[in-house]
Amino acid sequence: MKKRFLAIFLALFLIVLPGFYSVRSQSISVNQEKVVYTLPYPGILPDHPLYAVKIIRDRILDVMTRDTMKKAQLYLLLSDKRAAMVPFLIQKGKDKLAVGTLDEGEKYFSQIPRLVETSKKQGVSPTADLVHKLKLANVKHREIVETLLKEVPQGQNQEINRILQVNQQIKKDLQKY
Repeated sequence: MKKRFLAIFLALFLIVLPGFYSVRSQSISVNQEKVVYTLPYPGILPDHPLYAVKIIRDRILDVMTRDTMKKAQLYLLLSDKRAAMVPFLIQKGKDKLAVGTLDEGEKYFSQIPRLVETSKKQGVSPTADLVHKLKLANVKHREIVETLLKEVPQGQNQEINRILQVNQQIKKDLQKY
């Protein structure tokens, strides 16, 4: 019985895992600062029945990643994937799910400065490339939040404004690097 359960779990894990390392990407440019930032392909969206498996996989990766810089990179990937899901969800007319997904992504992103600080205290500074990527990602996420403000009904503006404030706080935290 245990072997069957383990085999099923591993099969599901291996089916969903390739989406984590997906080569496909979505290229998006930011008009305000004329920067190009590539969001990863989002894979399974939150409205898909197997999304729970993806969440379990993400949590396993989170728990298994012990190095703080690698965890920061993982959180960047997870937040970028959630940001990339938003346009697809809006296109499907699932505004509340889009707002919730973006909020979840910004929560991941907001943990990155703390991880970088912890890593610096341990003697490992972030690379200039990572810092640059974090700043570009922050600008891209802000653009998505602003697009969301225009697309969703007025009733959800308060939650979107809160996400915008989180994004602004992350920008301030990233200015230290």
